[in-house]
Amino acid sequence: MAVEVKICGLTRSGDAEFADAAGASYLGVIFAGGPRQRAPEAARATLAGRRARKVGVFGAQREDEIASIAQLVGLDVVQLHGDCDVARVTAVRAATGLEIWSVVRTSSGILPDGTEELADASDALLIDALSPDGLGGSGIVVPWLQLGESLDAMSKGHRIILAGGLTSDNVAEAIDYVSPMVVDVSSGVESAPGIKDQQRIRAFMAAVRARGAGQ
Repeated sequence: MAVEVKICGLTRSGDAEFADAAGASYLGVIFAGGPRQRAPEAARATLAGRRARKVGVFGAQREDEIASIAQLVGLDVVQLHGDCDVARVTAVRAATGLEIWSVVRTSSGILPDGTEELADASDALLIDALSPDGLGGSGIVVPWLQLGESLDAMSKGHRIILAGGLTSDNVAEAIDYVSPMVVDVSSGVESAPGIKDQQRIRAFMAAVRARGAGQ
């Protein structure tokens, strides 16, 4: 099965248009703070008219606030960062009616307690690097070997999304170790935070496709 690509942290409509045309399956906008944070109206304009599915990344917002933003922006997926648990997944799904991606973060590749229950409750489990500087987009790589072993210890059938320091140079190796269904890139295709680089997007997409063709 071909690995899909999510390009996250989009702040400009031209970048979203290019990523969409390049074949990204998901386009992400940030509502969880940091240099790529967008106001809902600006995020809506950034993603307007795109073919790819639209993902909003949220932090500690209330369920009703997430639902309001999701409707305004036209999101297809809600991605929950921060201290996410099964109860929050259930509440946000009830409020939005949308697909929910839960995020777990690790610096060691060892997944925290409760990860499998969270994966069971969610439509996908996104694994990112644990950084002291924010919820994501740090460019820090997750230890893939240890992460792959942690995932092997879980029951099968969960939809896994891999983030954390991915670039065109390392994404094929990351896929080999972790076998994700989606790879999520932000800083790895940027010239500056929130400013995507077309050449880097092309190279990342080509690396993912080449890895799939080699299977």
